[in-house]
Amino acid sequence: MKLFGHRKKSEPIVKFDPKTQEAVIHSSICTGEKVAGFKNKSDGHFTEVMLISSSEDEKSFKKMYGLDSVKVEY
Repeated sequence: MKLFGHRKKSEPIVKFDPKTQEAVIHSSICTGEKVAGFKNKSDGHFTEVMLISSSEDEKSFKKMYGLDSVKVEY
């Protein structure tokens, strides 16, 4: 149930289509900031889903979308 615009944590925020997208974590070489999201396989467009500030955030991202592993790009 959605109250006041808030979603349950288990609900995916962004739709993921493994046929056209791949799960990626963008990691900054300079700052170390990490952002998880999906990269379009045909044009390379990256859609941000969430900031990764701990290993728990990465586990949560994987669990939310049913992923075993996520590719890291710098």
